[in-house]
Amino acid sequence: MKASGGTLLMAGLLLGLAAGLLYGWVVQPVRLTDTAPSALRSDFQDEYVGLIAAAYAATGDLPRARARLELLPEAGDPDHVAALAQSWLAAGRPEREILALAGLASDLKGRPSPTAPSPSTVVPATALPTARPTRPPPTPFPTPTPGAAFRLAERALVCDDPAEEPRLQVVVRDAAGRGVPNVLVRVIWDAGQDQFYTGLKPELGLGFGDFTIEPGVEYAVQLAESDTIASGIRSEVCTEGPAEGHIGSWRLTFEQPSTP
Repeated sequence: MKASGGTLLMAGLLLGLAAGLLYGWVVQPVRLTDTAPSALRSDFQDEYVGLIAAAYAATGDLPRARARLELLPEAGDPDHVAALAQSWLAAGRPEREILALAGLASDLKGRPSPTAPSPSTVVPATALPTARPTRPPPTPFPTPTPGAAFRLAERALVCDDPAEEPRLQVVVRDAAGRGVPNVLVRVIWDAGQDQFYTGLKPELGLGFGDFTIEPGVEYAVQLAESDTIASGIRSEVCTEGPAEGHIGSWRLTFEQPSTP
């Protein structure tokens, strides 16, 4: 018995649809890189707010903090920042991060900055901790040379990395092209976060820092003193050269634009 023309057409359409889904979801899925902060997942937006608060605690530059929070229409609201401080307090996050968030929320509302409450203190999510008459001096972050904020200048897969495991290499340079040590780098992924500083391996450069990455995990990276987020970073297999077939490392180069 011969199949009818309609049956063959339907079979062809189904096979084409299946092939398209396989290619779009498995073979070549869409990856977002260098994503705008407002396009990040809600928990990544909260981490971004934490970075803004940490930078504000170090610099005291409220107009710049406001400008950064405007990139997050929902997560950047002062009430949300205050609620995030309470949420991180309940989750046992470091006191420095809670103080930074609470201080930023308070200053955004034009009130004296608070101190971090003890975990046993029950505070409503919309309320701020008890304030002192004056703001306590925050724990400062190491700061780079003065000038414009760092921008992501290059993102490259490194297939000749001598390290035994794939890693994330971060290189930070000032406007004169010199390596900048003591720059805080925050790394975020689905299951957690970590941070490191540049300059701890001076034999590789004053502005160099690295972080071992795990296969199958996607990372987002940001400097404490930068609005740029490098996202969609995951280990990839090198497809050419002597290292073909081996997992490569990623190098992110941040540079400080020259002032006119």
